[in-house]
Amino acid sequence: MSSNGSLDRPLLGRVALITGAARGQGRSHAVTLAKAGANVVIADIADQIPTVAYAMSTESDLTMTEKLVAEHGVRCHSVIADMRDPAAVTAMVESVIEVFGRVDILCANAGISPLYTLQETTRAIWDDTIGTNLSGVFHAIRAVAPSMIENAFGRIVATGSIASRSALTNLSAYTASKWGVLGLVKAAAAELGPHGITVNAVCPGFIDTPMNNHDVYNRLFRPDLEHPARETSEEVVRVGTPMNLGCLPPQAISDAVLFLVTDAGQYISGTGLDVNAGRSVAWSA
Repeated sequence: MSSNGSLDRPLLGRVALITGAARGQGRSHAVTLAKAGANVVIADIADQIPTVAYAMSTESDLTMTEKLVAEHGVRCHSVIADMRDPAAVTAMVESVIEVFGRVDILCANAGISPLYTLQETTRAIWDDTIGTNLSGVFHAIRAVAPSMIENAFGRIVATGSIASRSALTNLSAYTASKWGVLGLVKAAAAELGPHGITVNAVCPGFIDTPMNNHDVYNRLFRPDLEHPARETSEEVVRVGTPMNLGCLPPQAISDAVLFLVTDAGQYISGTGLDVNAGRSVAWSA
């Protein structure tokens, strides 16, 4: 039980900032933490990055997340911010502190997944992917650290991936960014631990979100088919998981996040928590 909350609302009174919250895992995290009692700030670029082949989130998506969060009787504040831009991230955190006075929890979740071969990956694709998935996490952690240090409390969870521990074809920039997330988490945990701050990553497998539900993604899994579909992608995903499961629901990752930011996870820091239906059996350690 959190020192602020109760068994059914362990985050009561806490302030949580979730990036990439307009839809997908970020929306699920925001609603889950709100249900647990946290006041929630949702942030998203809510725009299309030209190097990303699938449709990204919109302002209406962000508005829907805000509505879903508010249904749990907590305060909700939304911000449009590009995680590639350190000034925008700093301004985002400043706005949170202006509204709520502090930041207790950061879910650095914003991410993109451009699907290109190594030779197709241009400098712009590389920069956008690293800038969002890795530099964006760095910008966010650096921005919230002063508030957390001042309050001698903080829970930071970054979004890694199965690509944080393995390699995926046609995802060289994405894979590099997600391996980097784990290194950043360990370094931040070492520096911030003395201030009562834990820093971890969740490393999802294949998750049922818009990032993984589009034609380019389906063709990556079944290039042999003229018309690959969600169902054919699911068949390939199942083969790689000992539990014989396809894409997992976002809630599976949100439950792991909730564990890490409540008192149940207060002694866990500097690690990546794999949630991938057993795909971890392929890792060397």
